[in-house]
Amino acid sequence: MFQLFFVQLFIHLFIYLADSISCLKCLKDQWPNDMNECVPKPIEFLSYKNDPTVLTVSILTVLCFVKTSTLLGIFIQFRDTPVIRANNQTLSFILLVSIMLSFLCVFLFLGRPTHITCMLRQTSFGIIFSVAISSILAKTIMVYMAFKATKPGSSWRKFIGVKITNCVVFFCSFLQVLLSIIWLSTSPPFPEKNSHLYQDKIIFQCNEGSMLAFSILLGYMGLLAAVSFIVAFLARNLPDRFNEAKNITFSMLVVCSVWVAFIPSYMSVTGKNTVLVEIFAIMSSSVGILGCIFFPKCYIVLVRPELNSKSALSTQMKATL
Repeated sequence: MFQLFFVQLFIHLFIYLADSISCLKCLKDQWPNDMNECVPKPIEFLSYKNDPTVLTVSILTVLCFVKTSTLLGIFIQFRDTPVIRANNQTLSFILLVSIMLSFLCVFLFLGRPTHITCMLRQTSFGIIFSVAISSILAKTIMVYMAFKATKPGSSWRKFIGVKITNCVVFFCSFLQVLLSIIWLSTSPPFPEKNSHLYQDKIIFQCNEGSMLAFSILLGYMGLLAAVSFIVAFLARNLPDRFNEAKNITFSMLVVCSVWVAFIPSYMSVTGKNTVLVEIFAIMSSSVGILGCIFFPKCYIVLVRPELNSKSALSTQMKATL
């Protein structure tokens, strides 16, 4: 009787020890499968090979780039017409080229993260989009100054010229360049494999290095957009043939709305969805600027050429007075 009890106790003890020995903890980059074996966790990122979302984003980005290039070609071809000349064609060219480069920046967010792409994706977009917003701000300031200069004996006439707009674009863009240099020299972004976010997969992502620097970069762009919106809103009803402040007001309203919605969306999603949210914000704000500022001019140039004349602009000016 006792012998049978000790035999059963020995068998249970052996099975317990065997199970304890066979239960091994997998490494942080591994995951147990159904065969009780440790296998590597799948690595997830926005891959060009097996992710239809990346293909869709790439096609939309190329289409937007081609559309912006077409708009730039139209503005160059009709650069001597009154509608194009009335709204500072140089700033329009700078703005269109900046938007084209903003669309190209989307490709830095796609594919396997590397040290180069991680360092360039945020800083390059921040600088390029700051140039775009600075151009819009310069256009808005010129609208206000052009109206003030039409008054008899106005001292604003001496400020009308290319130097003011160039200084605005250069100074506002230079501050963003300086912020980006400080960020890259102190705590640059780098690629990392995040195995703590999900248990069954690894997220290959870009660590921003310094969230403070990333927040300052976005905050500065938001500040430029807010200032442009306020100035354009105040100048929206100025009776002047140079006035495109209403279009700028709507475009900055779209930009501000997109990036205000971006903040909670970016904080609430995880993994590769954070990259998709930022890509959506980049493309939406760029398309908003194109739609509000440039499409109305292209409509007049291509569809209503009778409005693209000095007499039509003068008539419109008298009607607003």
